[in-house]
Amino acid sequence: MNTERSDHGLSRVGQVKEVTSLANPIIKEIRALSQKKHRDETHSFMAEGLKLVIDALDLGWKIRTLVYAKAAKGKPQVEQIAARTVAKGGLVLEVSEKVISTITRRDNPQMVVGIFEQRYRALKDIHPQEGETYVALDRVRDPGNLGTIIRTADAAGASGVILVGDTTDPFSLETVRATMGSVFAMPIVRASAEDFIHWQKSAGVRVVATHLAGSVDYRTIDYRSKPVVLLMGNEQAGLPVELAREAGALARIPQAGRADSLNLAIATGIMLFEARRHLLALDAG
Repeated sequence: MNTERSDHGLSRVGQVKEVTSLANPIIKEIRALSQKKHRDETHSFMAEGLKLVIDALDLGWKIRTLVYAKAAKGKPQVEQIAARTVAKGGLVLEVSEKVISTITRRDNPQMVVGIFEQRYRALKDIHPQEGETYVALDRVRDPGNLGTIIRTADAAGASGVILVGDTTDPFSLETVRATMGSVFAMPIVRASAEDFIHWQKSAGVRVVATHLAGSVDYRTIDYRSKPVVLLMGNEQAGLPVELAREAGALARIPQAGRADSLNLAIATGIMLFEARRHLLALDAG
């Protein structure tokens, strides 16, 4: 069977290939996606689950490799996405359950896994419009927090997530799992603190930052007059002075219990739904 190398190192073939050995070089490459270095080198990442793969394809994401367990063979939806993958020049692998368990590092793995090309938006291309809300995260460290925030931003109808500074990888397996598929629906932007400060000054946005020194109740802020950027600090250190002083408002979420702080993902969710409360309504019927 003739194979060729893609620009980013992952092998390609225009038909289904059966693989049962963990020593197969293509499987080794896929397993290496658990390492950030390999994800960065290949500009690719892994997503698990039939629904996630279908959603990603429907949203126009480029699939490089489709992996499915033999138990899924013959299922109409699996056959359809296999055909779509081949049509787009991707590789399709039919593997044993042992192989797919090793790839996903799960004892009870999903039966379908997709390897996709990473996608970032450039900050200079973000031009917030009326009614839009963005989340900016300063040096977020925890993959579960980041994934949950991406999922929550999607649910709240936000327009994107801006990663400021040295953050955890939005395309790590742990983060992608926590997004529950929202990584494919939510634009992701990377920026240095300096670039973010420069951008927000000219973007016509209202930056609302949460801060322990904040004196403004988050519920009293005007979220309607301009597009809003919710700026959230690092889990341990909070926002640095250079970012906090550039915010239009330093907000705080009132607390009554013994806990002295909130989990970052929880705090971001509270802020998001308050900022977008005037734009959200239950569907009638």
